[in-house]
Amino acid sequence: MSVIQSILLGIIQGITEFLPISSSGHLAVIENFFQINDGEGLLFFAVLHLGTLAAVIVAFWPDVRRLFVETLHILGDLFVNLKNFIHNKTRQDALRYRKIIHNNYRKFAVLLWISTLPTAVVAILLRDTAAQMTGGLLGPGIGFLITAAVLFVAHAAGDGENLPREVGMWTALVIGLGQGFAVLPGVSRLGVTMTVCLLCGFKRRFAVKYAFLAGVIPTLGSAVWELRSGAAAGLGWGDFGVFLVGAAAACLMGLLAIRLLVQLVEKRRLQGFAVYCLLVGLGALCCSFLFL
Repeated sequence: MSVIQSILLGIIQGITEFLPISSSGHLAVIENFFQINDGEGLLFFAVLHLGTLAAVIVAFWPDVRRLFVETLHILGDLFVNLKNFIHNKTRQDALRYRKIIHNNYRKFAVLLWISTLPTAVVAILLRDTAAQMTGGLLGPGIGFLITAAVLFVAHAAGDGENLPREVGMWTALVIGLGQGFAVLPGVSRLGVTMTVCLLCGFKRRFAVKYAFLAGVIPTLGSAVWELRSGAAAGLGWGDFGVFLVGAAAACLMGLLAIRLLVQLVEKRRLQGFAVYCLLVGLGALCCSFLFL
């Protein structure tokens, strides 16, 4: 892979990962176009995912830092409560338990972890199907059409008022289930997650933030899995420097795309992305049938 190809794919990844138009679908189409081999593509796309993950962490650093700290505090309080429970049972005492969720960020952290569980389950179940769909243009084409329909729904969704304190655990599970289906090429994780959030009555800015942050753990897990699979298959790292250039391009473009999407969602201007996905999906299907 050349440096130019790496930068081009990094730019495409950065834009499509953080705009609701499916990075996996675009990369699947381009992988077929450039005829990137499976081994090279596996490692390269894993590195690109780490680049886009860095963009989310930078863009939402105050939230990421606070969520990380609150998660550690939650684990600490759970440990103290367990110790107090054992103490009370063995000594017939009445030590008080700590309240686990007592602020918005703790509730937010719990919701994100709950969303992660069904995402992981669905993604694992659909992993083989997704791999088969990536091998041609038919699968991504269908995925793009699904994304288009989802975005039309998001554009029509009303303005909610829900913040973390109003969101229930079942809502987080539903969001996680929807996010899991984004493992299929052409289906936008961001688009699906954001749409489910809006349909559940989230405030538009909070829906965008939730959609971005809900993808941090799945993206990291996916990248680690791809890197591990590549290493297990004995794939070389000779182009790793070239891959890092692509990751840097993905990170920089991702930061710009995040800022743009937040503004567009607040102004209810998602129909353009829906039309784009519709056209790309139809184009991919036409090419698939023409070149059978």
